[in-house]
Amino acid sequence: MPEVMQPVAMRLKIAIQKSGRLTDHSLDLLTRCGLKYSRGKDQLMCYGENMPLDLLFVRDDDIPDLVQEDVCDLGLVGLNVIEEKRLAFKARGVSTLFEQVQTLDFGRCRLGLAVPDGFKYESAQSLNGRRIATTYPNILNRFLNERGIRAEVVVLSGAVEIAPRLGRADVVCDLISTGSTLAANHLREVETVMESQAVLIRTPVPIAPEKQDWTRRLLMRIDGVEQVKGSKYIMLHAPRSALPAIAQLLPGSEAPTVIPLEGRGDRVAVHAVCRENVFWETLEKLKAVGASSVLVLPVEKMLA
Repeated sequence: MPEVMQPVAMRLKIAIQKSGRLTDHSLDLLTRCGLKYSRGKDQLMCYGENMPLDLLFVRDDDIPDLVQEDVCDLGLVGLNVIEEKRLAFKARGVSTLFEQVQTLDFGRCRLGLAVPDGFKYESAQSLNGRRIATTYPNILNRFLNERGIRAEVVVLSGAVEIAPRLGRADVVCDLISTGSTLAANHLREVETVMESQAVLIRTPVPIAPEKQDWTRRLLMRIDGVEQVKGSKYIMLHAPRSALPAIAQLLPGSEAPTVIPLEGRGDRVAVHAVCRENVFWETLEKLKAVGASSVLVLPVEKMLA
């Protein structure tokens, strides 16, 4: 029997970046939350097959507007975009209404200032009288104003890193993750303007009652996925007398579960979720204090 599609008004709408550094991570997050979907090439909207949830693929700087105007219930976007939009709203006398729900553990980068090779840079005051190219004029102006710097802000929609070579600017202010693009264009980073990563935002309008349950469930699942990123589940056997030393060695874990081993005297099984990386050195130290049969497994999801 074909699946009956729920009315559009009852389906959650989530805006995500159409293409870019957050797209794959956003889709992976939703997939790990249990969403099944199909997306054709260049398709700008797709429907969840097992959840009343639709994805809209849009430009990242359109996401705050779509959520602010209640076109979408939720949005996954970079903090840099959120802050630039918030300052733009403020400059126009418009209140920021969308709510930042959660910081997500992907899309880490920074908005930084970079100068060409040979540029003599001693401090932020070296920017006085200079032309600075950026796609984030509001964040950059705030940075300059806080430091009393008078510089010309040149707003570009893209390819900021080539502005000095084109004679459009002396300095650039752009997103940086690895720095390889700067190096390829003979630029070096000199200041961090702000740190950024992905965030989840929500509409300011109360979500309709028929969608509230799935909103709550989705946010709970996202929280469950985010909690265990990098976490490992450790199982091992050990003498009970070694438990204090083992507890000290388990990285980032809460009180481990201890289970007596049938017919093994004082030996027990220890199970623990470790919220930090578990290195080979950790396993060697566990073995040195009496642990055996140590097993380390990845953790996909967890509900507190």
